[in-house]
Amino acid sequence: MSRKQHTRNATGPQGPSQRQLRAGELIRHALVDVLREQEIHDEALLGVSITVTEVRLSPDLKHATCFVEPLGAGVEAAVTAGHESEIIKALNAHAKFLRGQLGRHIDMKFTPDLRFRHDESFDAASHIDRLFDDPRVRADVARADEQDED
Repeated sequence: MSRKQHTRNATGPQGPSQRQLRAGELIRHALVDVLREQEIHDEALLGVSITVTEVRLSPDLKHATCFVEPLGAGVEAAVTAGHESEIIKALNAHAKFLRGQLGRHIDMKFTPDLRFRHDESFDAASHIDRLFDDPRVRADVARADEQDED
């Protein structure tokens, strides 16, 4: 008896599976603990608090892309302002060490390879907030609300 092969819907790419999402959250929480507990000896990471906003896993769960945001990034007076790329480069340089530490915190068959990227979603949200604060946009929104009430 032949088995049917699982095929994805022909409408286009699917989002991550439930398994990828669960494993990503598990890794995100464990990575936060590792970054809080372990001291990484690197000039770029001295005194820097890092927020792990999301972890996306490959379908085979062997590669993880970790989206991080240094605390205070985007604030001109912050120590990390303008140094985001150096911080990401330092995290990627220490990815193997972090992977080894992560393996002690999670119970998975494989500990995924880690790749760190700067989370741009905060910058995008800030840009949208600035757009909504523009008086011309506020006037357009108010006018649209008045038309909806009529």
